[in-house]
Amino acid sequence: MKVSSRESAATHALLLVAAVFAVYPLISIIISSLGGSNGGMDLGNFSVAWTRGSFGSALIASAVVATVVVIVTAVLASLAGFALATMRIPGGRAIMGLLLIGLVLPYEVTVLPLYQLLSGWGLIDTYWALILPQIGLSIPLGVFWMRTFFLSVPIELLEAARLDGASRFLTLRLVLLPIAGPAIATLCTILFLFTWNEFLLALILVPENQAAQTAPLALSFFSGSARAANPNVTAAAAVLVALPIVLAYVILQRRLITGLTAGAVK
Repeated sequence: MKVSSRESAATHALLLVAAVFAVYPLISIIISSLGGSNGGMDLGNFSVAWTRGSFGSALIASAVVATVVVIVTAVLASLAGFALATMRIPGGRAIMGLLLIGLVLPYEVTVLPLYQLLSGWGLIDTYWALILPQIGLSIPLGVFWMRTFFLSVPIELLEAARLDGASRFLTLRLVLLPIAGPAIATLCTILFLFTWNEFLLALILVPENQAAQTAPLALSFFSGSARAANPNVTAAAAVLVALPIVLAYVILQRRLITGLTAGAVK
């Protein structure tokens, strides 16, 4: 279908306006973070924010939590998605229904039960208080994602592996996982973004242990304290917290887009 020059120009103009609205908040925060008291540029805002906000430990905590959640969820989702897509499992429909409930249920309603449960286990103010709930919250999305991918794989591949004498596990490891790279990479990217930006669970489940507080929570405490009254320092702290996730997206965006478009085509 041929697009006229007028339609092309209108589309590009609309996309340009949307890009400006999307990028403006980021640019304004970066400019504010570089602002000095005398109106010039001051890179010292980042040093002040890093020192006063103790963001080193917060970034480490976020990295630990996000990495463990992503790895465990990807492994469990791949196994469960493969089983639900290729095997006759008793109660398979019921399992999918329960996963669907977990996918659409607002996780805010689970915060109080989670606090009571983890408090009884003595896990409040630990890494496990963030890791275990976020794995559970990520599993429904991961299983649906991987099940959909495995259902799109031609049945001839599975039959060929079966004729060659491969077990189900070998079929998964040697046949399906090598071609599931884009789907797994996309899932891991999405889970990493969600886990890194999680705030409410960290606020409720690790309220006192500063060593286990994640970067978004540390930023919230820092921006609300009297010592962060300088808005330029607060903006610098926001840049420090957002920088890892922006870099991760820039590095992984090609795999993310490839996985999404591959799923759309299939």
